[in-house]
Formats: sequence, structure tokens, C-alpha cells
Amino acid sequence: MIQLIRGFKDILPGEVEIWQNIEKTARLLFEDFGFKEIRLPILERTELFARSIGEDTDIVEKEMYTFPDKKGDLITLRPEATASVVRSYIQHKMYAKDPVQKFYSIGPMFRRERPQKGRYRQFYQINAEVFGIDSPFMDAQLIFLAVKLFSMLEVTDAKLHINSLGCPKCRLNFKESLSAFLSSATEKLCQDCLRRSKKNPLRVLDCKNSSCREAMVGAPAIINYLCPECSQHFEAVKYALEKVEIPFVIDKHLVRGLDYYTRTTFEIQAGSLGAQNAVAGGGRYDALVKTLGGPDQPATGFAIGIDRLAEITGLRNKDFTQKPDIYIVALGEKSRSLAFEWSCNFGLEGIRPEMDLSNRSLKSQMKRANRLKASYVLIAGDNELEEGSVILRNMTSKKQISIPIESLVEKIKAEIKL
Repeated sequence: MIQLIRGFKDILPGEVEIWQNIEKTARLLFEDFGFKEIRLPILERTELFARSIGEDTDIVEKEMYTFPDKKGDLITLRPEATASVVRSYIQHKMYAKDPVQKFYSIGPMFRRERPQKGRYRQFYQINAEVFGIDSPFMDAQLIFLAVKLFSMLEVTDAKLHINSLGCPKCRLNFKESLSAFLSSATEKLCQDCLRRSKKNPLRVLDCKNSSCREAMVGAPAIINYLCPECSQHFEAVKYALEKVEIPFVIDKHLVRGLDYYTRTTFEIQAGSLGAQNAVAGGGRYDALVKTLGGPDQPATGFAIGIDRLAEITGLRNKDFTQKPDIYIVALGEKSRSLAFEWSCNFGLEGIRPEMDLSNRSLKSQMKRANRLKASYVLIAGDNELEEGSVILRNMTSKKQISIPIESLVEKIKAEIKL
């Protein structure tokens, strides 16, 4: 028997309804705030992610699904969406018509990580990205949208963590201070962090290794090194969040695993997920559009992991289970032929039908109607057809009535009030 590749999963009926509701809620919320959907290819040139995410990050170094195509060009299954959205913004010159653009996207991403709870090698994200606005109020509004989406999906175990990563000017002194601190903690650092401490010390702050986390207790915090402009920006973000009553925790050592972030960064974390507890995260990436060959336009955005969100939502499968409105019990060839026609017409009229296409007994078909929790059963046998009527049974009240088969669909629709 052929089975799934490790780290991949099927999203089965019973679970997929929750995913659909998450996606539907996100679409409606984003569109109410002026976002437009963008659909992106799953494959991109590897260079796009190496240049945007950072060659020294775990994603680029270890986790990307990268391979040469027939011409020898390196291509990659997208590990995240932001770089692709930026590439599209530049390639199609969307900034020429109006530099301010708001996009959302929903789809799969791919990283070859160690599979664990809520973390798969094919995982799904909801992304929101805004271009052309450098205001801290835009950062706050994006965070507001992410938090409100969690609230609408009945998530209770989630906390917002925020930080500022400053700008290149802020980071010069901070990197010197952090490097000095790391040089005194080398015995506790993993091999990856020892290497990172020399090339990109900020990456050490993102390590999930328990020994490295312990080593970073007492490490310098970048918010203590912010330049006046970045400090003012961060204060404005906090002020705006307070104005719309969004509680937050200032997490001085919060960084994101991607090199393109500047200034505001945030995560929504859920305690029930254990060590890998980030369900959403994002921030500002003002230099990325220019880095990838576009104009100097500011940008900010976030991503939400649907796999993890589905685990902590208060939504329940039973709330979205679609039961048949009507189950047609057809007894005899003539009845089955008519029942097939009725079922097609019921579906077109918004009445969810189900019927048995084999020649099973009345008892067997009624059992299946009960198992599917059908609201009504329509019983059509050859005897009923000779009389020009069928029997409609209310499966809740057990009441039965006879209905003429002429204009049957309209009469049934009126009777069951759909």
C-alpha cells in the first residue's frame, strides 16, 4: 500500500470544513479592509528566496525544496509567500498605477523541517501584505486584523508579542554589543549558532535550541539601541494598539526567521502548541522591494499558519457538518429513474439530496438515511407512482404526508421551507 510522504498530510472531510470556515472568515475580513486576493505560483526561482529571506537562514540553508529543472536552472517550492508577492508587485509594475497596494493570499508552502505537532513539510498559510505605506498605524492595523481574525475564530489561548528590529543604522551598535555577549557564551551555543554568531548574530536570537535559549538570557535587547526615528515608530505602534484595545507583550528578544524584517515585528503565540507556539507572525520589510529590483517602497505584512490555527480554534467539526436535506428512497427501476432526475433538480434548487443508486431494501435505505441524519426522507415506490404521489417523512417529528409528483420539486421546497 502506498502511503503519504512523511511530513505531509491529508485534510479529510470532517476537518476540511473547519479549514473552509477559517479561509472564508479571513477572506471576508480582509476584503472589508480593502485587501484584494492574489494567487501565486508554487514554484519560483531559487534566487528569489536566497536574496530575500537570507542565505544564512535555516530556511535557505536547510529547509527549502530546491532542485534543477531540465535546463539546469535552480527552482524552489515556495517556503513562504512574501517574496513571491514582492516579486509580482515588481514584475507587473503595480506600483506605477498606485504604489499603495493591499493583498491577501491563501495556499500551501513547503519546508523540509522535522515533522511535529502542527508543523508539516507541506503547510498552509494565510498571508496579508501592504505596500507603499510607512506609517506605524498600518503596522497596528495589520496586527489588529490578525488578532480580530483569531477572535472571530474563537481562539482563546493566544497572546500577541511585539518588538522592533530597528533599521540598519540601529543595528550597528547592537550587533557589536550582541557579538560581545555571544563571545562569552560560546560553550552553551549549538554548532549552527556558533557559526551564526560570526556571520549574522541576530539569527542566534531565533534559535529554538533549549541550551541556546538559556544562553541568551540577559542578552542585550535591540529596542535599547533604537535610533530616534525607529523608537518613535515603535512608540506609535504601541499607542495605536492601545487605542483599539489590543493587549500585547513587549518581547525584547523576538526576531523572525527571515532577514528582510525591519522595525515592527510580531508573533501571535499559543501556549497549547508547546515549543513551536507561533501561529502567526510578521512585521515591516521596508527594504525588500528595492532589494529585489523594484522601487524604494515600504511594505509590511504577516502570515498565519492554518494547520496550527485549525488546532486551536474554538470551531468544531459538528458545527459545519452538512447533512442531507432530503434522502430519496427509490423502490423499483421506474422509481429509481425518476428519483435520479429529482435529485439533480433538488441540488440545483439548493436542497441537498442523497439517494441510494443500488437496489437495496426499504429497511436498508432508511437505516442509511438515519445514519446520514437526513432531515426528510422521500419514499417513492412503484405503487406510489401509480397513484401519482410520493411519501415525505419528517425524520424529526416522524410525521408523513403524501405529495403529488406533479411539480414535485417546487412542492417539496415549499414543504420543507428552504
